[in-house]
Amino acid sequence: MPASLCAISTTVRDYLKLPLVRLIFALGGPIAPEAMVAKAARLFTTPFASSRSRARAAPTLGAREDDLGIDGITLHTYAWGDPATQPYILFAHGWSSHGTRVARWIQPLRDAGYAVVTFDQAAHGRSGGIHTTLPDFTCHLMAVAKHYGPAAAVIGHSLGGAATALALARGMQAKRAVLIAPAADPLAAVERFSNLLWLASHLGRRMFARFEGAMRFSADELQAQHNAPRIGRPALIVHDIEDREVPWSEGERWARYWPQSRLLSTRGLGHNRIADDEGVIASALRFLRGESIGERVVSTADLPYGLA
Repeated sequence: MPASLCAISTTVRDYLKLPLVRLIFALGGPIAPEAMVAKAARLFTTPFASSRSRARAAPTLGAREDDLGIDGITLHTYAWGDPATQPYILFAHGWSSHGTRVARWIQPLRDAGYAVVTFDQAAHGRSGGIHTTLPDFTCHLMAVAKHYGPAAAVIGHSLGGAATALALARGMQAKRAVLIAPAADPLAAVERFSNLLWLASHLGRRMFARFEGAMRFSADELQAQHNAPRIGRPALIVHDIEDREVPWSEGERWARYWPQSRLLSTRGLGHNRIADDEGVIASALRFLRGESIGERVVSTADLPYGLA
């Protein structure tokens, strides 16, 4: 499910005109609640259409491209270098984005001796599908990782960061992880989505309950605090204090519950520019070399929040 309010709001404003949509949900909720829940669910799981056009327009920078058939859906992959013979970095993009979003990372990672692999998630870029969710993001990331073998590290942005952590908690093989502006709580995303559209909170919760029933998962299974303690490898979590799409507190939550993680907080980069920032890339490379980057977040009964 899209945790990025930016992705949700852009979809609504550009294609459905936010004031009109708000009026439809505000008036339709009391009159036809089930119809509004169904309408909201379609919107909530449909990426912004420009993901495809942006992916097709973006240069692939000499990548070796391939198509993988996974769960009846074709996922389009990109590889620079040879992941079969070199340690490789697997990149997981966010909601309404695409695999070649990793462009600014490629040369620094290649110079450091890594191959780089990325892919377009279902319903994104050059991949198949129309709708997708966070569980889909997670399962497809695991499938791509299994195809290419254990990674030196996985780098995930936004919803891709959440999917990275969930995949690691479920056995995906990678030595390290870098999460950039990761979402931590799908219920909080539903609340932001409902507030944006003037959808009654109880209808937003009913929408999410539909996902839980259809896909046989619970919200608890997707929350940071129930997954991070199960991940036994180092992580660098990077989040901007002024992020307006996925609040900094969600990155902090991952760091607080992840035993081998550190939190690097930035200011002024927001939710998207942080993924392209030269300073963030340089810090990630230092982390991949084994250096201690950022601060250790600690939490106990006596100290509910702090930095060590």
